[in-house]
Amino acid sequence: MTFPDPCPPHHWVIGDVHGCAEALQWLVAQLPPGDRLVFCGDVINRGSRIEAAMELVWDLVRRGRAVWLKGNHERDLVTRLDLGLAPTSYPELNGNDTYRQLGAARCRLWRDRLDQLPLAYWGQGWVATHAGFDPRTWQPDLNVRLAFWQAYDDRFGEVIVGHTPGPDLRRLGSIVLLDTGACYGGDLTAYCPETHQTRRVGGLPAARRSLSAQAPGSALSCAL
Repeated sequence: MTFPDPCPPHHWVIGDVHGCAEALQWLVAQLPPGDRLVFCGDVINRGSRIEAAMELVWDLVRRGRAVWLKGNHERDLVTRLDLGLAPTSYPELNGNDTYRQLGAARCRLWRDRLDQLPLAYWGQGWVATHAGFDPRTWQPDLNVRLAFWQAYDDRFGEVIVGHTPGPDLRRLGSIVLLDTGACYGGDLTAYCPETHQTRRVGGLPAARRSLSAQAPGSALSCAL
């Protein structure tokens, strides 16, 4: 006779990693090893160790512990690779952090994995996706912000998203904004929808964090 697990594993939804591999290692080390991880997309770009972050997340996916959702940065890299244009004739690809760090050959090795990432992960009474849902179709939208925030009617329960960095985890009704700007000097944050607990670590090493704090203006208002 088998008995149901009296304490099924929880989920931890993790905000935009953006190449912050060290912070990701520290954060995962804080989370219960039996719990499942859901990455809200935008694992790539911005940070200094993009491929290391990608490898860390993909290893968790391969071992069945994590789900990596597609973000607008993963989608855009795939789109630009598929255009088949040389970086010199396509400045947006030439300026892509992942492309510059990995190079063309290694980016193409990742292309199929990134293209096949799911758009949403559905839990019991909650869903995680990168940015939100298009209120005209209620399908996942990797760029939406205000239109979704204003129109959401709780049809999916709690919606946990990244995409929009801020100094802390924020709530807009049943929407949880999880991106706390790790790559801009903020934290990398994990949120458990079953318990509403959070875990967070600094996104940058201390020296780089100090420099970021001294920079004029708000780092979290950078281009997204």
